[in-house]
Amino acid sequence: MSARGHYASLTRRVVAANAAVLTAVAVITVLVFSPGAVSSPVALKELAILLGALLVMGLLNLALMRRVLAPIEHLRDFVRTVDPLTPGQRVFVERSDSEAGELGVAFNEMLERLERERLESVRMALAAQESERLRVAQELHDEVGQSLTAVLLHLARLAKRVPPGEQSAVADTQATARESLEEVRRIARSLRPEALDDLGLLSALRVLAERVEDQGALRVETTLERQLPPLDDDEELVIYRVAQEALTNVVRHAEASAAQLELTTKPDAIRLAVRDNGRGLGGASEGAGLRGMRERAILVGAQLAWADREGGGAELTLELPLDRHTLWSR
Repeated sequence: MSARGHYASLTRRVVAANAAVLTAVAVITVLVFSPGAVSSPVALKELAILLGALLVMGLLNLALMRRVLAPIEHLRDFVRTVDPLTPGQRVFVERSDSEAGELGVAFNEMLERLERERLESVRMALAAQESERLRVAQELHDEVGQSLTAVLLHLARLAKRVPPGEQSAVADTQATARESLEEVRRIARSLRPEALDDLGLLSALRVLAERVEDQGALRVETTLERQLPPLDDDEELVIYRVAQEALTNVVRHAEASAAQLELTTKPDAIRLAVRDNGRGLGGASEGAGLRGMRERAILVGAQLAWADREGGGAELTLELPLDRHTLWSR
């Protein structure tokens, strides 16, 4: 809970303390060393000189303290804006030969340690997640899929022996089993896209768009660069998962009828964009889906952004630098 506004700033407190000390010292000095210089009662001229001197000293003290303590106040304001999911943020340190400068340097070093530790944690968590997805997909395909296939074969043999009046019931059971088998295969493909492993990123994105369209909820237009710079497995997987999550969010929340999936190259980056013609973000807060995409983007040093579009709908972009010498380069 923030205490902003419930206390005086450090600069004001230091200046107030110094002003009190200076006032006491000035009064004591005059009374002890030059008691005869002060008339009794105190003349207005003498009081004005004393107040003027104190005012000058206070203003000089304020200017000096503000300059000395400004780095600390700047660090305080910077800490309030730090986003753990936006790596590379650092406080500007003008001079490191002071306590305030050393504090800024120490804070930047702490941020770097935290970011690297977070990167390793994200990498381990996502690797475990993908491994578990692969395991579940294989079990669905091998165990459940094969069992349903066996059920269909058994029903096909049974349909030849049942009386004519019972054949419609067997046919309905066959249709249900086929639908269940297709659903199991769909879930297995969403858990671990075979096209990404077998055919590459571009084919996997086309299959993803076709699958979303086949569900009947959305029309997806694809624009995919034919020649992409070399990408490693992690980068391809991040691009695919971000596109998958973005289209899933459009289907679930955007109330859209059409979407665009683009993967293009810029002079300095590969850019993924997912746009829709739905109701837009409407100031909605970041949910688990967006947070998961941001964590994946961090893993490969990419930048994720999203915003409302003029005329309606929203756009999500992922930019992966072509120069891999980023904060998270491996």
